[in-house]
Amino acid sequence: MRVRRVEPGDREDWERLFRGYNAFYHASVADAVIELTWQRLLAGGEGEPVGLLAVDDQDLPVGLAHIVFHRSTWSATWHCYLEDLFVDAALRGKGIGRVLIAAVYSEADARGCTRTYWTTDATNATARALYDRVATKTPFVQYRR
Repeated sequence: MRVRRVEPGDREDWERLFRGYNAFYHASVADAVIELTWQRLLAGGEGEPVGLLAVDDQDLPVGLAHIVFHRSTWSATWHCYLEDLFVDAALRGKGIGRVLIAAVYSEADARGCTRTYWTTDATNATARALYDRVATKTPFVQYRR
């Protein structure tokens, strides 16, 4: 298992995983937004999200991570937000999520980020069991408009 950046030829597999992620959270993302997200992932550059794929030994994508780097008002450095993390349901429990998080940490470290963070649904017990082993849960509560 290895992790690499998304590539133009990954569109179909990436979209399958991204739609699976949205279905898991019972979310509906418009096709136009999915297309825009894909274009942003390929564009790269400051301000654009970074797309990572966990791939098997035949380079078939089996999981994804989308990360966003941003400045902080609390430090002089960058922060890394892990916006999306998803592993193919048939392959969960095999360490793929842990490998993706390690890759996110590597990307953050390479950019000198002093914080890497994410949120998850409070009822996502499977993911939280992993997160409790690789990160520290904070007491913050998220609010949205």
